Amino acid sequence: MTAAPDDVETPMTPRHSWPTRSVTRTLGAAILAAATMAVGAAQAPASAAEKAPPAPPPMQVVVDAVVKEPLKQTVPVIGRLVGRITGLAARVEGSIAEIRADVGDRVGKGDVIAVLVADQYKWEHELRQAEVDQFAAIVNTQKAKIALRRQELSRLERLKESAAFSQARLEDKRLEVAVAESEAAEAAGRLASARANLGMARTNLDNTAIRAPFDGMIAKRMVEVGVYVKIGDQLVVIVDDSGFEIEAEIPSQYVAGLPPRTKVDVSIAGAPAVTARVRSVVPAEDPQNRTRTTRLIPEVPVDPDDRPAGLRNLADSQSLTLHIPVATTEDAITVHKDAVLARDGGRLVYLVQGGEALARNVILGDAVGNRFVVKSGLKAGDLVVVRGNERLRPGQKVLFEAAPKNGGAKQDAETTSAPGKSG
Repeated sequence: MTAAPDDVETPMTPRHSWPTRSVTRTLGAAILAAATMAVGAAQAPASAAEKAPPAPPPMQVVVDAVVKEPLKQTVPVIGRLVGRITGLAARVEGSIAEIRADVGDRVGKGDVIAVLVADQYKWEHELRQAEVDQFAAIVNTQKAKIALRRQELSRLERLKESAAFSQARLEDKRLEVAVAESEAAEAAGRLASARANLGMARTNLDNTAIRAPFDGMIAKRMVEVGVYVKIGDQLVVIVDDSGFEIEAEIPSQYVAGLPPRTKVDVSIAGAPAVTARVRSVVPAEDPQNRTRTTRLIPEVPVDPDDRPAGLRNLADSQSLTLHIPVATTEDAITVHKDAVLARDGGRLVYLVQGGEALARNVILGDAVGNRFVVKSGLKAGDLVVVRGNERLRPGQKVLFEAAPKNGGAKQDAETTSAPGKSG
């Protein structure tokens, strides 16, 4: 056999090569980096936990309950206030001596508003009083004459059987009695006429003081001191602001639901809502508008000073809105309007459950006074945030208190729809 040369490798014999020092260093650096990353990964959650912000404290809010209540449908009708308003006129003529009330002054029934110069009427009264006294004396004289003539007649009648009796004289005395009685009757008539004249003079004298016919306020003054007025000339205008009524033209199709004493809600601009009771529906229909005049009595204190702010300065012909009931439907779920927030073109409320505020999308219906009809998203008894909800976040802890009763649900909810076209 021939031996292989030394510089030729045999194919079946593998050749082992060992790593150099540089490779060893690179491998060690890679292992160290991997270990460092592993340690960092292990410590990352603890570091993130240490840097996370603390949970916000519970927010104080006010809640209101979602309720189920009868739903009444109403239609708005424009009405106006109607009060007693009168122009106070002179009942006798004369010059204005004094004016005791000006525009804006409040007066009571019987208060003196103005005074006329009364000298002439005083002397007229004195003259008529003297005539009464004169005719009263004449009547007394005639009564005495009658008594005397009757006494003389009685004596003559007792002498009928006497020789001194005269039939002619008896007849004359009977005529004298009749004349005396006639003169007495005439005097009595003159006395009655004098007393009537005295009564008129007293009335004229009293009418020189112009008095308020009812409680009210002076709305206008047309005269000044010194002006001569005639009978019927207006001096002032008085408005009775304690006895306003409401007048409205109600479409005839709604009149059937307005029997006497029916309660109707009333809205007055700048004033709290009030109720009024139907007093009467005039049985006459406007053939053009198909409406009937209806009178209602607002339920407000008689004394303006006892009324809440906004109702103290009511005025004759002031406009208002009546919410006339037209139908009653089934019960409806309603939520307070302050609970509803607009978000991304939708509506949501914050529902309080388990001490947390949960955002809930809702679909709403008609307005119900200060509430909305809920079509979906809530049920009766749910508590929703009505104050403090603008700054809430979903899932935030809350501490809550109930809303005041006057801010909650009404006993009978009412929807407002557009008035139908009357025939």
